[in-house]
Amino acid sequence: MQSSIPPQAVADSPASHQYPFRGLWLNGFMMILIDIVLLGLCIGSFIMQQLPFYIIGALLAIAFLFFSKGFIMLEPNQSLVLVFFGKYGGTFTRPGFYWINPLYSKVKVSLRFSNLNIDPIKVNDVMGNPILIGMVIVWRIDDTYKSVFDLDSSQSLKQFVAIQSDAALREVAGRYAYDDNETTDAHATLRSGGETVNRELLEKLNERLFMAGIIVDEARINYLAYAPEIAATMLKRQQATAVIAAREKIVDGAVGMVKMALDRLEHDQVAELTPEQRARITGNLLLVLCSDDSARPVIPA
Repeated sequence: MQSSIPPQAVADSPASHQYPFRGLWLNGFMMILIDIVLLGLCIGSFIMQQLPFYIIGALLAIAFLFFSKGFIMLEPNQSLVLVFFGKYGGTFTRPGFYWINPLYSKVKVSLRFSNLNIDPIKVNDVMGNPILIGMVIVWRIDDTYKSVFDLDSSQSLKQFVAIQSDAALREVAGRYAYDDNETTDAHATLRSGGETVNRELLEKLNERLFMAGIIVDEARINYLAYAPEIAATMLKRQQATAVIAAREKIVDGAVGMVKMALDRLEHDQVAELTPEQRARITGNLLLVLCSDDSARPVIPA
């Protein structure tokens, strides 16, 4: 199931402040060579053992340490959120080995897909029956600005996703009955709804997680059962419903077979049946066809 929100929806929305990093960045390997040269000049300056060269060597050592702090390496589907003295400087997403101004604070954010399995929780369906329901979702970060700056740093991103997913699951589950035995409406149920319920769950999750720059690409119910306190009673009810449905089919079939037998007897002129004989034959055939035990004919002596 694909996400109901396009991939660009978060990044292009008016509430989004994410933009690509526009500051200075250089090839990392080139900067390594420059760093090696600085280190060599620094060592050479101290070897000269003269005060002016000591000063130059100290400055070169400071430059070497400064440049050494700016190396970063990004893998595909990783990003780097850059902050310059408290001001958002952009998001760097180019994979490879680079050098960026060390004065920028760097927060690495993964853009890869993540799974989250929500353990079964107890909720009440639309009929008020307590049920256990769980789900699994596939989510990813689309807006790094929101995921880094719009969430309290005391709470991890996975905790936020788990809490909001729990709330969305409770809201959606409360709109449906467990199965069609609980309601006479033609609406989908949690057992039979399938894609309808999953689609509504996906939309509700994206509404809740949009504020954190997160997109849910798939959401599916993976566990559904009655709560233990009513499970035994509901099992008996389901069994009774199944027995009644089976009996209805047996009776419908038996009535059709009796009617066919009587019509054949009269059509083929096998016997002239009086109303009393038709009633007796009908009763005997229904007893044989609807009984759970095999018929035991009694022959009068």
